[in-house]
Amino acid sequence: MQLPRDATLLRIFIGEDEKFEGRPLHEAIVRTARALHLAGATVLRGPAGFGHSSRMRTTKILSLSEDLPIVIEIVDEEEKIDAFLPTLDAMMSGGLVTLEKVRVMRYGEKV
Repeated sequence: MQLPRDATLLRIFIGEDEKFEGRPLHEAIVRTARALHLAGATVLRGPAGFGHSSRMRTTKILSLSEDLPIVIEIVDEEEKIDAFLPTLDAMMSGGLVTLEKVRVMRYGEKV
């Protein structure tokens, strides 16, 4: 699979405890992106953060949170990301979704 030099980055901010059909939402999003043949996805777990509720979530031992911030990044051509958005919207009950243009410098193994 090749990626165009100019692509789109989809970034999804959710809480670790969010679910979709009984499984972790971040796992469901990545599995769905893979099933739809998007170029790739990465899940990042944050040690601290807050969102719309302004409730602080952190790994500090005195205020240990089980609902840490999760960021999912997916990069692909704009059309494929745009086609994925309605599916993503149906999976999410909250969170933040952003899009930005990116320049792909390398995708896959160096030949």
